Amino acid sequence: MKTTKKPIATETNQLEKTIGRIMRWGVTLAIIIMVIGLLAFLLHGGLGYPNNYYVHSFKELFSGLAEQKPYSIMMLGIFILILTPVLRVVASIYSFYREHDWLYVVITALVLLILIASFILGIYFRR
Repeated sequence: MKTTKKPIATETNQLEKTIGRIMRWGVTLAIIIMVIGLLAFLLHGGLGYPNNYYVHSFKELFSGLAEQKPYSIMMLGIFILILTPVLRVVASIYSFYREHDWLYVVITALVLLILIASFILGIYFRR
């Protein structure tokens, strides 16, 4: 008995729909978390940190989340919002790989490397 492979076009369409759902869910989740942070801000009457304070590490972010500080909650929403298109780039690499479109695999991988480098440089050169 032979197994039939799905045509590449059908598989690509399914992957594009999945990527679309990931993008929608990522943005929706980020919005929900930001609204929760806004409500916490309105209920607490402040951000939970002194003025002009910024979270500088994941440790501080998670510590603030454990203490339910509104600023940390909103930062988590922003973090998820930033990671959503990065996940889209990763999914695109997989999609191009499945299509055997090596030029776009390389180009998209370079885009991912640039994104990762910008995150790393942002960590090392923050003020």
